[in-house]
Amino acid sequence: ERDGMIGNIYSMGLALQALGATGRFYAPREWDCAQAFSVVYSHEYRQPMAIAQVLPALVGTSYLEAAGLDCAASAGTSPSLELCPSPEPATTGVHRAPITVHYSIVNKLQGKHFNYTTSVQVPGGSPLLEVLQVAAAEKPDIFSFQTNQTSWGPMVISIHGLAANPDDRTYWQFFGGEDALQEGVGTYEPRDGEHIWAVFSTY
Repeated sequence: ERDGMIGNIYSMGLALQALGATGRFYAPREWDCAQAFSVVYSHEYRQPMAIAQVLPALVGTSYLEAAGLDCAASAGTSPSLELCPSPEPATTGVHRAPITVHYSIVNKLQGKHFNYTTSVQVPGGSPLLEVLQVAAAEKPDIFSFQTNQTSWGPMVISIHGLAANPDDRTYWQFFGGEDALQEGVGTYEPRDGEHIWAVFSTY
């Protein structure tokens, strides 16, 4: 129904591992393995945690099989790792045309409700986090925000002084138009003219 997507792009790695590892214990409903893997192949994973979860599925194994590895048998057989740094893309002097992104913050859930919108310009290919930073720099009294660094990248925990709270199950959810974003603010790249909404929500 979702063109192979299981949950969201972040949950695909563990979902594929689970389906592969538990298939021998029960007769699951028929599912299109190729369609699910095509979602993974077409996505550019950049976060180490997401890569670590999807790699086992791509080679037909799972975290569950790590306990059965015989490290002693393979001792001394692995070649020494001589890591060569990957060449960095040549970005010096490359001009990225600016794009305009519309950004709104909305709270209709707690305290004094608010709904503010601004438009900012950032270089094309910038992550959403840069949009938030420019908006906060231009109008700090309205668009100030805070993040926490997680293994999945930066997570926005507060906007306009309103903080997410696990006790009342609130958080800041980001939308591109009417669709919830499947990536975080550190990796999602808004398109020119796109309207991004940060909505204070419950889970």
